[in-house]
Amino acid sequence: MKKTKFGIAIAALALLVLPLAAAAQNPHNDPSLAAAQLLNPDDHTLILIDHESQMAFAVGSQPIENLRNNTVGLAKAAKLFEVDTIVTTVAEKSFSGPLFPGLRATFPDESKYIDRTTMNSWEDTRVVKQVEAFGHKKLVLAGLWTEICITGPALSAIEDGYQVYVIADASAGVSPEAHERAMQRMIQAGAIPMTWMQYLLELHRDWARAGKYAEVTALAIEHGGGYGLGIDYIKTMQKWAAEGASSH
Repeated sequence: MKKTKFGIAIAALALLVLPLAAAAQNPHNDPSLAAAQLLNPDDHTLILIDHESQMAFAVGSQPIENLRNNTVGLAKAAKLFEVDTIVTTVAEKSFSGPLFPGLRATFPDESKYIDRTTMNSWEDTRVVKQVEAFGHKKLVLAGLWTEICITGPALSAIEDGYQVYVIADASAGVSPEAHERAMQRMIQAGAIPMTWMQYLLELHRDWARAGKYAEVTALAIEHGGGYGLGIDYIKTMQKWAAEGASSH
């Protein structure tokens, strides 16, 4: 019998929900072999820039509901792995409005937010000082709009010697053209593009990490679209199969 694409996908997803005891028996994972460009929870600062309602109203490079989902998924991933995070807004109470509700719920201490007037957050000394205080030479950026509020700090930080990553699907521009040209410009300058799910799984990296396994899969189910539905499907079917077996 030929394997269908659906069957192959389900088989792959099943690997994610193997019992952790079995996964933990693998003695071959060696953290020292990790590539230098791969992100770890303790080697970078995440900067979330201007995910505010007024900025979102003009987004045209992706549906706003996708942007909100991706941004909150990214924020929850950073919180789960205790990543040093900066949340910054621009003219919050006079023009751009509040942060996305899910973002505020993830980082509820608004006293730690940095509200700016500069379009380039790297030109606000408070942001740079906080980055320096965290002490990481890798920066991960996401925000609105890609062509202004992400490109500016990305290019500035690169010139100052930082390695910059940009979460493309948790950022957006006023049009597909504006977003894509901004991404290209940053990549040409040395920035590394990522997606929020790639970020989550790169931080996790090993399904034998029992301490984060349940939280990572729960986050994927909540914000991971079809991938998350697949995980939920496999887990539910396994649960029902086990319940059926025990009832006989």
